[in-house]
Amino acid sequence: MGRVTSRTPVLRIRGAAHSTRPDTVAAEEPLEIRLAGKALAVTMRTPGDDFDLVHGFLATEAVIGSADDIAGLRYCNSVDEDGRNTYNVVDVDLAPGVEPPDTALDRNFYTSSSCGVCGKASIDAIRTKTRHDVAGDDVRLPLPTLLALPDRLRAAQQVFDKTGGLHAAGLFTADGELVALREDVGRHNAVDKVVGDAVRQGRLPLAGHVLMVSGRASFELTQKAAMAGIPVLAAVSAPSSLAVELAADVGITLVGFLRGDGCNVYTRTERIVVEE
Repeated sequence: MGRVTSRTPVLRIRGAAHSTRPDTVAAEEPLEIRLAGKALAVTMRTPGDDFDLVHGFLATEAVIGSADDIAGLRYCNSVDEDGRNTYNVVDVDLAPGVEPPDTALDRNFYTSSSCGVCGKASIDAIRTKTRHDVAGDDVRLPLPTLLALPDRLRAAQQVFDKTGGLHAAGLFTADGELVALREDVGRHNAVDKVVGDAVRQGRLPLAGHVLMVSGRASFELTQKAAMAGIPVLAAVSAPSSLAVELAADVGITLVGFLRGDGCNVYTRTERIVVEE
């Protein structure tokens, strides 16, 4: 169902040593999501777990609330120049009574692998309201457990070991157990795949869980966490100002620069249990 990696020849230069050798790179291909045959979104993603990606995307965009809102989905017969199915188009049928999203000009669903927000027309249009009480989640996370998450995430990144070119999103319990991990060239796609896995298993809202991401914490990733009911979002890099603002607004504990023996906790700090 599509390649996760591909091989390409490279000129390898290491100091005075030069050599030509094959290298493994992460695959990036477009995925078009359709509703009843009508194009809704295109995202550049790493093939694999596409149905998780579709479920997660639709849930975090407030199109669906559970797997029951989808009556069916399938790969369309999108073919390449050799007549082979590319598996790059998924068509979704919403269940009876589920309203399709408003795709007016103020809401552009085009996304890229690097930044899902970039293709959308206005910040106001993407401040989607979550149906879950994230602020009321009473989860408590011991600091040693939080600090251990980056190493646990990295240890589970199998494709990253081959390519060095994929983001990861991991869903953990409050005691540090890894529930699900997905990798993708796009950090928002990796999150959608993790959320979509939970949607398909009927586990939303994800109360009491931690979402750990390998890159920065953007506005959109914070929104996706809120839409899935996740109370703690942790990132190895920096959050944006809008991410901090949204996390404070919806009641998410936002953690940045989580690496080594330290981190920055930007919002809802009381959820992190620090022993004196």
